[in-house]
Amino acid sequence: MESEAANDVARPPGGTRATPPEPRTRPRPKAKRRLSHENRVLFLALASGAPGVLLSLVLLWTGNHDSGTRSSLTLLVVILWLGFAFGVRAAVVRPLQTLSNMQSALREGDFSFRVRGSRSGDALGELMLEVNTLSEMLREQRLGAMEASALLTTVMTEIDVAVFAFDGEQRLRLVNRAGERLMAQNAERLLGRTAEDLGLLECLEGETARTLEKSFPGQSGRWGVRRSIFRQGGKPHYLVVLADLSRALREEERQAWQRLVRVLGHELNNSLAPICSIAGSLEDIMKREARAPDWEEDLRRGLRVIADRSDALSRFMRDYSRLTRLPKPQLRPTDLDTLVRAAAGLETRAAVAIEPGPSIALNIDPDQLQQALINLIRNAVDACLPTGGKVSVGWARNGNWLSLRVQDEGPGIANPGNLFVPFFTTKPGGSGIGLALSRQIAEAHGGTLTLSNRTQGKGCEAVIQLPLSS
Repeated sequence: MESEAANDVARPPGGTRATPPEPRTRPRPKAKRRLSHENRVLFLALASGAPGVLLSLVLLWTGNHDSGTRSSLTLLVVILWLGFAFGVRAAVVRPLQTLSNMQSALREGDFSFRVRGSRSGDALGELMLEVNTLSEMLREQRLGAMEASALLTTVMTEIDVAVFAFDGEQRLRLVNRAGERLMAQNAERLLGRTAEDLGLLECLEGETARTLEKSFPGQSGRWGVRRSIFRQGGKPHYLVVLADLSRALREEERQAWQRLVRVLGHELNNSLAPICSIAGSLEDIMKREARAPDWEEDLRRGLRVIADRSDALSRFMRDYSRLTRLPKPQLRPTDLDTLVRAAAGLETRAAVAIEPGPSIALNIDPDQLQQALINLIRNAVDACLPTGGKVSVGWARNGNWLSLRVQDEGPGIANPGNLFVPFFTTKPGGSGIGLALSRQIAEAHGGTLTLSNRTQGKGCEAVIQLPLSS
């Protein structure tokens, strides 16, 4: 049967009746009236007892009984029949009503209710037992969700990175305390505004992870931007995280300057201190009226020391300039086996064993990588000369990476913390830039250089990891 709402037509403001909609070609079928579950149970209970009741009444009224007895027994039979029928109805309906109330409470989020009469070994009791178990499980899950939500809220509030969440229309839906400080406004004034109004539109475009130099109302500097997509209500949302890199960069810069000043100061003092001392001594000699017979020899020896230290200082500055001006690699296909054998053949103080690996052609700068390999082989030979240990070079393929290793049987690494500190060396006459330069070459090729003591046997192992797709 069609409802009245289906027959209503829209009326314009002027009161003129609009064109009525097209009538339905197929009328909606009338809904059949059905007995409720309670009435069906009552009907079945009455029907099941009706034959016995009718038979009892027939026997009662056809038998030899007085009218008072017949009336009393008839009333008793009918009352018992109806009472048991309604009892059956109540026994079936009441547990269902209880379970319905329980489900309603669960739907409303109230998990404190429990159904009585839950027990095993009984069909209805087991159903109630399962409902109680479900309620307890939902209560624990809700408690866990509330605790996780509280933890997430605390983390979002206390974390020192700005977090913004935008919907599909690029309107702000979530911001934490760091984001409020960055925008110099509270969340009530920020929520609902577009990314363009907030100056965050470029964070929703471009690469998902990058560095951005930008000024915001609350702070300016260099920012690490990360963007990801999540869904809420079936619709895509965007999560933008802004991390302040300026503080970390300033701290790294400060530490780098401290290391540089410490190294430069050490080297300059090593050269300038004897120069100043000898220059002062030579000045004293020249001021004396009565000079020693060998004063000219002392003068020449002092000038020679000054020249040697000045030359050492000049070499130091030249090495420093070389370390800081490493050219960009000129990549070209290079056979790895040929490069390794050429680098090993330049070492004449000791034999270098080559452990053949797979045939690989790398797209690298052969001059730079050979220089890095020469430095590592030279260090390995220096470590093995006093003990007569062996040095070996080998390589292996590890997925999309190449592992190029140089192993020695020397005493191993005693001070790993200063391995890559420029100009730090424990070798007499060493420049202290070999390892630092080798690592720069490996990183310029998209790889890494690591040094560690060998786990099997004595000695050290240097490993250059290079991407095969470079």
